Amino acid sequence: MENKRKFIASQLFNFAQDSYFERTSRPIYAIVFLLPFIVFYELGTVLINTNLLRHYWQGRVVAFSWLQEFLAHLGFGSKFGWAVTPLAVVVILIALQLTSRKRWRFWLGDILPMATECILLAVPLIVLSIFLSSSGPRQGDIEQFGHNSVQIQTKAVLSFSAITHDSSPATAAVRGDGKWQGLLANIVTGIGAGIYEELIFRLVLIIFLMMFFQDVFRLNRKISIILSVLISAALFSAYHHIVYLGGQFVQSVPFNWPEFCFRAIAGIYFAVLFAIRGFGITAGSHAFYDIIAVSMNALFPQQ
Repeated sequence: MENKRKFIASQLFNFAQDSYFERTSRPIYAIVFLLPFIVFYELGTVLINTNLLRHYWQGRVVAFSWLQEFLAHLGFGSKFGWAVTPLAVVVILIALQLTSRKRWRFWLGDILPMATECILLAVPLIVLSIFLSSSGPRQGDIEQFGHNSVQIQTKAVLSFSAITHDSSPATAAVRGDGKWQGLLANIVTGIGAGIYEELIFRLVLIIFLMMFFQDVFRLNRKISIILSVLISAALFSAYHHIVYLGGQFVQSVPFNWPEFCFRAIAGIYFAVLFAIRGFGITAGSHAFYDIIAVSMNALFPQQ
């Protein structure tokens, strides 16, 4: 039971009490660190993607829409539903903070080192993505949103942002609504992916799989961790190619092995970060990866 509690608290290593690594792995740090990202994503989605005001489900990260649909089934589908979903993230992290029995004390001076750490942790994935992209086909990719496809430039760096519809910010950039506006829109989408994809595929899915393998199949903890990480990574990668939304399966990006393998490796990488450094650093690293990726793709496009 103690081992399960350590895993659910998102910290496998016993760092020295009140050290930087111990403090910043606490769920309360994840709340404070990610709150500006959550607000930026909410405001950015509404201000940049004006179609969202007319089409409630469009232009969102798929993981966000999944959480939104789930909350709607629970009775939170009112006109204030847009606020319930980010609030749910905060509530989940508060619950983790309570169950972890960790200290609530927070040092504001840790924010900048956390951001720096997230950027540094994103670099290995950037390097891997560039290597895989450079070794792949050079022709333009076909990226699909819903049932519509558009020709775009070959991406120098692969993205983790799976979005819900043709009216998404990424499509707006392709259609020529302005290079910098498109870049900002893709940054907004990437930040949302960092928060909500990590919430679904790491914080929720891995913990659920751990409980399932340990409590139902009575597997030992080590095997349960390995299986949970591998399954969550495979589902995380597959989710970027085909998603289930609104009662149907929709292809978002055509399948190819290099992209699938890269995102599966990234899923394992994020799972390790989650287990060692907690949700805040993991989601931040994911978000900063997407920020760097879309910026590089905008500044250094490949034909």
